[in-house]
Amino acid sequence: MAVLRVRRAVLALALTGLWLVPAVPAGWADEVRGNQRQVLRTLDLADAWRVSKGAGVLVAVLDSGVDPVHRDLAGSVTEGRDFTVGANPRGVAPSRLHGTYMASLIAGHGHGPGGGSGVIGVAPKARILSVRVILEDEEPGFRTFNTAERFENVVAKGIRYAVDHGADVINMSISKELATREERAAVRYAISRGVVLVAAAGNEGAGRPEATGYAPYSYPAAFPGVVSVAAADRRLRRASFSNWNPSVLVAAPGVDILGAGPGNEYWIGRGTSQATALVSGVAALIKAKYPKMSPALVAQALTKGATRRPSGGYDTGMGFGVVNAPRALAEAARISRHTLTADGDDVHDPALPMGAAAEPVQVVRRDRRGIALNGGAAVAAALCATACLVTAGLAVRRARTAPAAPEGDGG
Repeated sequence: MAVLRVRRAVLALALTGLWLVPAVPAGWADEVRGNQRQVLRTLDLADAWRVSKGAGVLVAVLDSGVDPVHRDLAGSVTEGRDFTVGANPRGVAPSRLHGTYMASLIAGHGHGPGGGSGVIGVAPKARILSVRVILEDEEPGFRTFNTAERFENVVAKGIRYAVDHGADVINMSISKELATREERAAVRYAISRGVVLVAAAGNEGAGRPEATGYAPYSYPAAFPGVVSVAAADRRLRRASFSNWNPSVLVAAPGVDILGAGPGNEYWIGRGTSQATALVSGVAALIKAKYPKMSPALVAQALTKGATRRPSGGYDTGMGFGVVNAPRALAEAARISRHTLTADGDDVHDPALPMGAAAEPVQVVRRDRRGIALNGGAAVAAALCATACLVTAGLAVRRARTAPAAPEGDGG
């Protein structure tokens, strides 16, 4: 599946390629879990699960929809609002491929005895809230959705909906080229309610850099306060397609990642989408253990706990490094009693978008008497200094022009 590029909202599934794996027979189910082994080891999930499995956390998946009856997700999915209604012709059901895939990476619980078969997610005891905010390119209403003005702010609406319905983490494995004021305000609203937002850095990194010298910025990932995720390859270096720019905070595996698809199928693909879902899962582990932790502190735990840190500590391709679940939980434990809150008027007003220009400072009272007194004192001081300089100059001149004393006759 290619990256989707459209005109108005420029929404895209942050996914560069998918290969369908046929529905796995019962006797072959171990191969699905085995295919996940490298990712599970990279994130060190066996150690993290001794501390948290995400119980009690609700992760909103803003995407193309989630299949609630897939055997690896059954019982964990709540179907929320579909903000794309009216784009597809009446009677056309959503395909829900990408959204199901992402949800399984976050909260898949497997199936069979002990959940030992199928896809296991990073936070297998977390719950999923499916919020449909995008169509996939094979859906008949795709063009309508991406050109009609009424769908322009579906992401902003989806964020607010997720917050109002109890989401602790919002996963956005989607990208768009342009930001809107409504999206900025929705991000601020979510953060003001303590919700962690995680989004894909985008998949245009293989192309030529822009005039800035970086790969394109992707929204909502590039909004302040959103955890922007890059994709790492199997060697845990920046994947060739992954965007690099100063918005990138952390990276996670994003190449040859296996996940669930609608109808009990399984998919393998690569992209910043998958990396984003994995990081959302780690954020869910943290929020389950420390539910009152602010989004800024969760981001700090993710960055501080990262491994494979770039030389110098940060670069625009991999951010602060590859997310590691137990290390992030350990850092969360260390800072869990702290707060990180901005001070000042209106900083917590969710109606105000982040990044707005500051208003000019206005003079509300002018003390004319004080200005006159201070001005007079300054003039007097200047005159006094001038007089002193003139006096000193005259004294130096006299010393230079005085006649020399007569020499004595000697003895």
